[in-house]
Amino acid sequence: MREDHKLQAAVQSRLDLDPSINSSHIGVAAREGIVTISGHVATLLERSAAERAAGQVRGVRAVINELSVELAGISRTSDEQIAERAYARLASNVSVPLDRLHLAVKDGTITLHGDVDWPFQLQAAIDDLELLEGVREIRSDAQIRPPVRADQVQEKIKQALARVAPLDAERIDVTANGSQVTLSGEVTSWHEKGLAESTAWCVPGVSQVTNQITVL
Repeated sequence: MREDHKLQAAVQSRLDLDPSINSSHIGVAAREGIVTISGHVATLLERSAAERAAGQVRGVRAVINELSVELAGISRTSDEQIAERAYARLASNVSVPLDRLHLAVKDGTITLHGDVDWPFQLQAAIDDLELLEGVREIRSDAQIRPPVRADQVQEKIKQALARVAPLDAERIDVTANGSQVTLSGEVTSWHEKGLAESTAWCVPGVSQVTNQITVL
């Protein structure tokens, strides 16, 4: 118990010494190396700064951040203004694929929807939004969807076609451009042509199939 009190005091002292943090409304609790910070701060950046500062204290194993962001009534920004500023900021960030993300704003909370190729793109968007005034919280349900390699899709389709009877996979050509696939070549019936197309659609990563196979 005495060690918990020492750690609590050390974290509180660390918060008090950080000029970027107003610790007057922050409470600290410690239990077996797990520190909880609670109360309220003025910005998301201050919330993140407090979490980092607490985590830098020797003996802290984990930080539970229960700080809320409480904005002064005079400086409160409307959701519409936040949305406009958020969109403009993300549009100027080359690391953010804005065409694949969209924003929802409610009571100062921004939620990111959509998908990106890489985790750093999502993190870049979150980091940018944290700089906006008037934002209480940032949430994300955006998905990480790595880009599809055309050569992998092409090979998987060829392997799938080779396993399907009565198709003669050697007579079917497969070309892929990302997730878009084109089938060509020759088969002996409309059934085989349809079977080849349905087989291609079953391969993960395929978003479009153009069937140019000729029926002899």
